[in-house]
Amino acid sequence: MEVLKVDFTSPEASNRFCYSLKTTGFAVITHHPIPMDLVDRVYQKWAEFFNSSEKYQYTFTPESQAGYFPFRSENAKDYNIKDLKEFFHVYPRSKLPEFLFEDSWDLYHRLVNFGADLLTWLDTESPPAVRKLFSMPLSQMTTNSDETLLRVIHYPAITGDEETGAIRAAAHEDINIITLLCSATASGLEVKDNNGKWHQVPCDPGSIAINAGDMLQLASNGYYRSTTHRVMNPAGADAKLPRYSMPLFLHARPEVLLGNGITANMYLKQRLHELGLLKKN
Repeated sequence: MEVLKVDFTSPEASNRFCYSLKTTGFAVITHHPIPMDLVDRVYQKWAEFFNSSEKYQYTFTPESQAGYFPFRSENAKDYNIKDLKEFFHVYPRSKLPEFLFEDSWDLYHRLVNFGADLLTWLDTESPPAVRKLFSMPLSQMTTNSDETLLRVIHYPAITGDEETGAIRAAAHEDINIITLLCSATASGLEVKDNNGKWHQVPCDPGSIAINAGDMLQLASNGYYRSTTHRVMNPAGADAKLPRYSMPLFLHARPEVLLGNGITANMYLKQRLHELGLLKKN
């Protein structure tokens, strides 16, 4: 299994990106337009936030899904042990502390625009039979979507007292169309191939990892596979270090028809129930 590294400025970038997404569910983009000094500043500021008691003033509500989610709020689908992480959901409707406001929203909008470029590549490079399955071009499904989410995640240092079987992020697939993941502050992301073997995803400083989500799998009738991935606990000296990551989940607007009569809103609510983040009525 080979997750391709794709130079965003290369004439062959769109073809290589779509090939890697088709064959592995992942691609790693280099020489992209996201300023890494901005990414570094956002990481530094959110680390300060997670290490303060101020975070509890922004605790999420199930109705909005925006704000701070305390440690061990979420479990993977069909896995009853909670992940070893806390996180913050940055939606257009989210309220942020003032010191996080400018840089966080700058990064959010830059990633959304970058994601739109990647979806245009998929619209262009996908086979005609696959494009006919889309209720509209992928790049239009996410335009002005209030459900597109920047999730800022803090994985605390491993203490050794964790529940048996608990890891930073258990094996899962993403809900959305595509995910853009700025290089995390530490390694640990792994992807599973078709034979059930796990592989580390390269995410060198300055790169952005992209993966296909369930909504893209549904809209393409499985042509693009939503690949299973996880974040493993580190060992040795690395276990004493926290890890931060910032995936942007590019979502379709709620009314968009994905396939089989299922709208994006219907599918999102179903998955939030499965993750333990939204209770059934």
